[in-house]
Parts: sequence; structure tokens; C-alpha cells
Amino acid sequence: MTTLRAEADAADRRSLHERIAADLRDEIMSGDLAPGAGLPSTAQLKERFSASNATVQKALQLLKGEGLVIGRPGASVTVREHRQRTIRPAAYMAPAASGEPYRWLSEAANSGARAHSTLIEVAEEKPPADVAAALGLQPGGTAVLRCQLLSIDDEPAELVTSYYPLDIAHGTALTERRRIAGGTPTLLAALGHPPRVSVDRVSARVATQDQYRLLRLPGDLPVLRTLRVVHSDDDRPVEATVMVKAGHLYEVQYEFTPE
Repeated sequence: MTTLRAEADAADRRSLHERIAADLRDEIMSGDLAPGAGLPSTAQLKERFSASNATVQKALQLLKGEGLVIGRPGASVTVREHRQRTIRPAAYMAPAASGEPYRWLSEAANSGARAHSTLIEVAEEKPPADVAAALGLQPGGTAVLRCQLLSIDDEPAELVTSYYPLDIAHGTALTERRRIAGGTPTLLAALGHPPRVSVDRVSARVATQDQYRLLRLPGDLPVLRTLRVVHSDDDRPVEATVMVKAGHLYEVQYEFTPE
């Protein structure tokens, strides 16, 4: 074990306090350290990681800055309640019922959270290359962009940037700078393009400057980036959305039926 630890220390170029925070972060997110549970004492952490008191405190400050734990110097440190949220895409991909809000908002409310969306931008522009390819755009082609920030309990939760083919969006509420009743799945269905199949591509990335600022990230942590392509009848792509959320606060749950 000592040899393995030495090899790991040589390969891991992060400072010791960052490595300590990484191990504790993983235990928090996996549930080994449950919400409300106390972290091991400073003395225990010093012994476990062969670290000084100052190094352990720096690790705990990182976790406090990320909102994963709470506590004061000299007092016990506990895992913060209800920080990690599980996102279930299948729960809000379908159009909302008549008069109902966007399903993302209603699903969050059902879990006891306060949720709202803030529309940031509506424009026509050239999308990223992977989005353009997903929509089947010609080189240099443009699409209608709708960008919004979704918040839970007044904290930024997800940055959502959606793109729509021009022939679908022009002359509709997709081009207007206002929220759409029931969300875009409901509008697309009303326009004759009901969502039939959605394909997600999920990756972990370093946040861009805009993502870092809008999501109020506490440090150099990865974000989860999902590229979701929605297909309607005849397998036509009608929407491509890039969703970005803080990787240390959210996990994505998918459910599959074996074929």
C-alpha cells in the first residue's frame, strides 16, 4: 500500500489539499458521507492523509466554497443537506399538459424546490459545429438560438442553450424574447413537430468563461455538458440543446428497457 501511495503521489500533480478534497468530495457524492453527517475530525484526516493541520483546513475550505459542507474553524464540519440533485431527463422531455408550466419547473416543484427560468438571449446565429451537424445545417448555416438559465432555490442550476432550424422557428414564438408557455416541447408539438426521440451525448468539461460566471462556479471544477438532439416525425431533428450544469452538484439518471 505504501508503494502504491508513493506511485499515486508521483502521478497526481495536484497539491495535497486538492487531493484530500477530491477524495472527500467523492465520498459525499456517493453517499458514504450522507447529508447531515459529520466529517472525520481534523486529527483523523491528518492521520488518514499524512497531512498537516493547515493542509487539511485548506481542503475543507475548498469543500465549503463548493457548498458541499458547512462548519466553522474549530467546530465540527458536516455535509450540507440536499446539495446533490439527480436529473432524470425522461421526466420532463414530453410536452406539458395544457395550461401547465414547463415540465422541468413542475418536476423541480414536485421535489419541494423553488424553480424558475431566466431568458438570457434570443438570436439567429451560427451554432457550434456539433450542434450544426446534429441539425444537418449547411456549412456556415444559422439557427435560432434561445438561451436561458434555470435556477433552483435561487441558485443557478443549469445553463440551457437551444437551437432550432430557421424554417421551423421563423414566424413563431421561438424567435420572440419571452418565455414560452409549457416550454418548447409543447410549442413544437403544436407546430406539428412533436418530440418522438431524444438522443443525449454527455461529457465532462472544464467550464468556459461564460459558464463559470453564469453558474457561479466556486473553482476549477468540471461541468457536465449534455448535447440533446430531439427528433420528430421522419427522424427529423427539430431541436438541439446544449445543457451545462455543475459537475460536483448534479448527477444524471437514465432508465433503459432491454431490447
